[in-house]
Amino acid sequence: NRPLSCLQESDCSRTARLRALEAIRAEVQERPLSGAVVQEVFGTQLVRPLARCLVGDTAERCRELALQLLCHGLSHGERPGEALPVLLPVLVQRLCPPQGFEPSEELRLGLVQLLSLLLQRCGVAMVPYLTEVIRILQITLLDHYAEVRRESCRCAVACTQAMPEHFHMQSESLIKPLMQTISHQHYRVRVDVIQATGAVIQFGNGKSVDDVLSHLAQRLFDEIPKVRHAVTAVIGEWLLHLRDRYSYFYKLIPLLLGSFTDEIPENAKLAWTYWEKIGLQWEKENEEDLKDKMDFSVSPLHYPKGVTRPGLGCRELVSRNLYKILPGLSHDLTDWVESTRVKASQLLHTLLLHTEDHITQHMELLLRTLYQACLDEEREVVQNCVKAAELIGTFVSPKVSLKLITSALEKTPKPSCIMVLTAVIRGSPKEILQPHLTDLGNTLSQVEVCQRSEEVFYMEQLLYCVQALIEVCQENCKEISFQLMKVLVTIMAIPSSQHLKEKVEETMSSLAEVQQLDSFLYLYKEHMVQLMEWVSVSCDGWTCYSPEVLQFDVITTHSGPVIGEALNAFFLVLKTCLQPNKDPQMRLKLFTVLSQLLQKASETVNSQGLFPSYLETVIKDILAPNLQWHAGRTAAAIRTTAVSCLWALIHCEMLSPEEVLKIKDGLMPQIIAALDEDSKITRLMACRIIGVFFKVCGRQFDEDKFTNTYTEVLKRLDDASCDVRLAAAHTLTNWFKSLRDSDMKSVMENHVEFLYQELLIHLDDADQSTQNAVLEALKEGSVLYPELLVREVEGVVHKHRTPAYCNQLLHHIQSARESA
Repeated sequence: NRPLSCLQESDCSRTARLRALEAIRAEVQERPLSGAVVQEVFGTQLVRPLARCLVGDTAERCRELALQLLCHGLSHGERPGEALPVLLPVLVQRLCPPQGFEPSEELRLGLVQLLSLLLQRCGVAMVPYLTEVIRILQITLLDHYAEVRRESCRCAVACTQAMPEHFHMQSESLIKPLMQTISHQHYRVRVDVIQATGAVIQFGNGKSVDDVLSHLAQRLFDEIPKVRHAVTAVIGEWLLHLRDRYSYFYKLIPLLLGSFTDEIPENAKLAWTYWEKIGLQWEKENEEDLKDKMDFSVSPLHYPKGVTRPGLGCRELVSRNLYKILPGLSHDLTDWVESTRVKASQLLHTLLLHTEDHITQHMELLLRTLYQACLDEEREVVQNCVKAAELIGTFVSPKVSLKLITSALEKTPKPSCIMVLTAVIRGSPKEILQPHLTDLGNTLSQVEVCQRSEEVFYMEQLLYCVQALIEVCQENCKEISFQLMKVLVTIMAIPSSQHLKEKVEETMSSLAEVQQLDSFLYLYKEHMVQLMEWVSVSCDGWTCYSPEVLQFDVITTHSGPVIGEALNAFFLVLKTCLQPNKDPQMRLKLFTVLSQLLQKASETVNSQGLFPSYLETVIKDILAPNLQWHAGRTAAAIRTTAVSCLWALIHCEMLSPEEVLKIKDGLMPQIIAALDEDSKITRLMACRIIGVFFKVCGRQFDEDKFTNTYTEVLKRLDDASCDVRLAAAHTLTNWFKSLRDSDMKSVMENHVEFLYQELLIHLDDADQSTQNAVLEALKEGSVLYPELLVREVEGVVHKHRTPAYCNQLLHHIQSARESA
């Protein structure tokens, strides 16, 4: 009575109140009392004074002691419900601003714990105070102190358990504060909020599911595994026990299946465990509908390796709800947030794995979604979508899937269409795909498909598609070998995809291997006639922009010795396209191709020894028209390439002297004219070609040709290019050799004398190599008229010009005389 009276006095000091509360605690809390005694003391004596202390005492320590005593009394008393009329108004006053709001965070936490204790001890007796409890929780769920929020969540769970039959009337009032707290910075708070939300929905109004789903879905992206674990558990419980779960299957299933790919194995395992229970429960609840499928169920002949097949109930649940899930999932696959797209792509694969052959009825929407998602910048999204597309190949008939994909490919060819087609092919069994090979080959080799774009990414996907066909169909690819070769040649012909050349060659080798051929050259051998016909159909209208020019380049240069078996078609194309009225840039390209082949003639165009029979065509119909002079830089460039081709033809040494003579007779005027070209390369090649003419068939030259040729070559000794001057000197050396063996020697004395004089002048050339070459030419020419040369040399020495070279020359002539 004494401490109680002290508490009830209005003018009692803080110290006295504190002493009174300590005394009451010593008497009541620290002594072992029975529940009946505690109930008697608290119920009749202490509840009201302690409640007044909670409300009106300004000393925080006094309020703290009063709260402790109340918690003790409620915990140990036999009838805690009797205190509700006193305590609930106090809790409302202290926890709901503005009147009497408790400023201390620790005491607010204690007050919420007191409320939780009341809910646990009083149970159904709290029903009349449900409105007050909900009001308190609406405030405390948003408290600034994180621990108050956590305790409020636990209190909400206790409320659902204390009043399960009545809670639904007020449950919606807690949804808003819970969702405002679900993104709290402390992960423990987020976990408690998710668990509280699960209980509130479970025992409350099922309509609130729509209000919380988006928030729970966001928590599946939480960085903390425990938060994701909590979401998985809540969704699993709802799918098992929620009263209206059938109405929300299509909304809840994606959230649970999304946890299958959680990076933490424990979370993924929890999701699988719940999902198996949900499937079994649904089977039992719908046993009549599933009786035939349960009795006559047949496993698919082809199923992804290393994957456990879900149970019948799980498969049916997904199949029956996919039409509602897929539109939203398609939208998420194009979301601007990267993590959303990744999660959606993972979920798509999981859904299709459950749906199996029921995928067929959703193919149009599914393919549109995949076409768009496969162009995603995020690599993981693309990988997951490709895996999903492989499941289409596994479960859907190619008659359906390939028809839809190829028709889309023909209308608007996109790399994503080819990616999906490749994945479907990889997922399809060999024997099921075989009847559709011809159609696939024809589609891929269509101009609109394989030549649609020069983008490297597009070409890569086209190559991967061919590789998939070869890997899956193996020897069956023989029936579309030509179509696949057309595609591979097209890929290799694209300038921007040169880095794919090795991959294309590997693919060709694989195609040859499945047909039991030794190398890809045998593929060219088998299809060379068809390839040349295919590429040359429109050769009369080729321009530098025609893809056929590049394809022709690949076929002729990449086929190695096989091109030597198709010279008729090869030279027919060149004869048609290398006429002066054709596109100049295209002619340059074709001359480059011809030059490359002639440099290794024995391994290419002359591999079968048939090239000489086409020599007249090369001279008259290909080289001669393009060596004619025309104004303009482009025309000059064409003449340069033509001269280069002629040099490659002569330099490869596959022609006999008679064939070289034939070239000389047909092209000598054009070659002499080329000595005056602006292009250094043209002048250089022309000098070298004339040198070979003298070397191989110089004895057949008459006086006019000897005279005309040396005078033009002699001019090149004044050329600005050292290389041209050097080549001209070597050519004059061959001129002397030819004249020495010719019958024209006797009538050429004056010309030889003039040439001696000019060559002696050029012994002063600034280039050492050219000086040496001129000296060698004079040594060779000294055999013709040595006395004449000695006289000219002595005249030069008399004038003190180049005495060193002159002395060498005189010494050479003397040695030659002595040897004779």
